[in-house]
Formats: sequence, C-alpha cells, structure tokens
Amino acid sequence: MCRNIRVLHNFAPPTTPAEIEAAATQFVRKVSGTTRPSPANQGAFDAAIEAITAATTRLLDELEARGAPRTREGEAARARARWDQRVARMGKA
Repeated sequence: MCRNIRVLHNFAPPTTPAEIEAAATQFVRKVSGTTRPSPANQGAFDAAIEAITAATTRLLDELEARGAPRTREGEAARARARWDQRVARMGKA
C-alpha cells in the first residue's frame, strides 16, 4: 500500500474534503504510475480522482466509529515513532 495514503476515518475534527481529495489523488497517482498525466490522459485522471473522492466520502459518512476519535497530532506522533523504529532497525542491520 502506498505510504502516502493515510487513515481518514474517525478523526476529531472530522476529515476535510481536501484531505479526502488528496488521498484520492495519491491513489490515482499510484495506480496510474504517474504524478502528472499527459494532456490526452488528463480527463481520465481527473474523472478517477473525482469518482474516488465521492466514493471515499460516502464510505466515511457510512462507517460507524469505534473507540475514541484519532487526532492528527497523535497520528503524527505514531508515525514518528514508527520511523524511529525503522531507522533503529536499519542502523542495527
């Protein structure tokens, strides 16, 4: 899975439409293998982002949250801790 795609469910404050679109863009970039499509493919690229954004929005609206909401700061701290562990493992290899 692409590491740039983040968990979007159960956040306080709620996930914004911009965050959902950014995740959709990352997904389309990963699947298509390009960050900037050619002019001939731009329409398909944009349509895919729009469709995935809509589907993700519907999904997040319908999911029931379990447990306490996540915070962006807490998720960033967890990511830093995972990175520190990864660096420590690489240093020991």
